[in-house]
Amino acid sequence: MIKRLAIIGVGLIGGSLSLALKKAGVVGEVVGYSRTESVREEALELGVIDRTACSVKEAVKDADMVFLAVPMAAMESVLIELKDHIAENAIITDGGSAKGQLVDIAKRVLTDKFSQFVPGHPIAGTEKSGPSAAFATLYRKHRVVLTPVAETNKDALEKVRTMWQATGAEVFEMDVKHHDVVLAATSHLPHVLAFNLVGMLAERDDCDDVLRYAAGGFKDFSRIASSDSVMWRDICLSNSEAILGLIQQYQQGLSELERAIKDQDGETLKTVFERAKQARDTRFKD
Repeated sequence: MIKRLAIIGVGLIGGSLSLALKKAGVVGEVVGYSRTESVREEALELGVIDRTACSVKEAVKDADMVFLAVPMAAMESVLIELKDHIAENAIITDGGSAKGQLVDIAKRVLTDKFSQFVPGHPIAGTEKSGPSAAFATLYRKHRVVLTPVAETNKDALEKVRTMWQATGAEVFEMDVKHHDVVLAATSHLPHVLAFNLVGMLAERDDCDDVLRYAAGGFKDFSRIASSDSVMWRDICLSNSEAILGLIQQYQQGLSELERAIKDQDGETLKTVFERAKQARDTRFKD
């Protein structure tokens, strides 16, 4: 049972965690903070949180669990603000999509309290944002990856695991570096590609006609281009090494397809497409 949960960032990710824990009956009070007053008030009016705080310091006071759901670029300033105001045994965890840079920041900022930090990443979301986008079942049957390091307190790790399990999520552990490579491949790169493709089409003179006749496949793929631009800017910069490596690999594959199309090399195209189809069909059941 979490007596008091402090959520820093009361949008889709933080708000959905609050609603899920409330529904499961495993949290007492939820205190929420957002730097924008109207967002805090909206979260309160919608019942996403029980009480608003006007600062990070106020939000984390006497909380036994603190969840950070802010853009990656804001994580360091939030950790600096809360460091001297968290309860002695309070646990800090997060929902950031890139872990390597954040773990380094947390180690530097939190110093002797670093063991209380449990880095995590719920692999769930939608293209919508804000308190009104939050819903209690967001994490049900979705994966949450925890990336503890050698210094991570074992009891804190288990409490964070239990918290996520209460939402209906499947909880896994992963090495920090491996997490960042895996997520760059499965989430970060696809978002970059979607943003780039939709942006490219938006610059065409016939953009309206092109998008008017877009088929379902384009809509499914391009949906993620509606995601929050600030959040994805920060993710790209935070996990730049892994993303850049995959962009280079993708460009090599694209060049191969370009050559095959120029050369009317149908056999190469067929081989590449069949390889991709088999890889997906053997791993996903739609």
